Amino acid sequence: MTREQQEFERFSWVIRAQHIVLAASVLILIATGLPLKYPHSSYARFVFSLTHGVHVSGVIHRIGAIGLIAVGVFHMLWLVLTRQGRANFRALLPRFQDLKDVLTNVLWYVGLSDKRARFGRFSYIEKFDYWAVYWGSVIMIGSGLVLWLVDRAMHFLPKAVVDVALEAHSDEALLATLAIFVWHFYNVHLNPDHFPMSTTWLTGTISKEDMLKHHPLDYEELQEKEREAQASPLSEKANGG
Repeated sequence: MTREQQEFERFSWVIRAQHIVLAASVLILIATGLPLKYPHSSYARFVFSLTHGVHVSGVIHRIGAIGLIAVGVFHMLWLVLTRQGRANFRALLPRFQDLKDVLTNVLWYVGLSDKRARFGRFSYIEKFDYWAVYWGSVIMIGSGLVLWLVDRAMHFLPKAVVDVALEAHSDEALLATLAIFVWHFYNVHLNPDHFPMSTTWLTGTISKEDMLKHHPLDYEELQEKEREAQASPLSEKANGG
């Protein structure tokens, strides 16, 4: 934090890099995957004209898949092996307080209460985003690998499993696309508080105003830690006390 600019670090460069790779990979998968799901649509014809056919589009799709798998593996290792990863994971775990926050906000939205939910580092909206990616990645990567290596998979898997993988991959892809563009983009970028875009995913910082509005409990915790640090014996010794 810098007192002059009143900015707080929200996401480290490691978190931002993971998000950028994830976003790029998913956008590639969506752009090249929808034409395969709807091959007779005008969008499919447009994409296939750019990529010169289904084959090249499929290759690009697999490049996006490699990016998704790579960032998924890296993220799991980061969660297990780093203190920052473990701390963020604990903060993202669903808790009973999240249900209370949902109820509090619903009552506020419909005008039955004048009190809004107060969030810490992550709100229930952000937790939903995070765990939706987990669930979606498991389905998409698992089913995608079966379809990618279908000839080998058929040696030890019944055809019914391949058929289920195809349906799961197709339907989960559509669900993920809708969730990203309707839910995630609105909550993070397009709602009136952030429109036209929140820059935190690029800069890693959040203003004091946004901190107080969207993460007041996190702000209070940071302030308490700063006061404790200043009051510690080591701090007093460093200041000549």
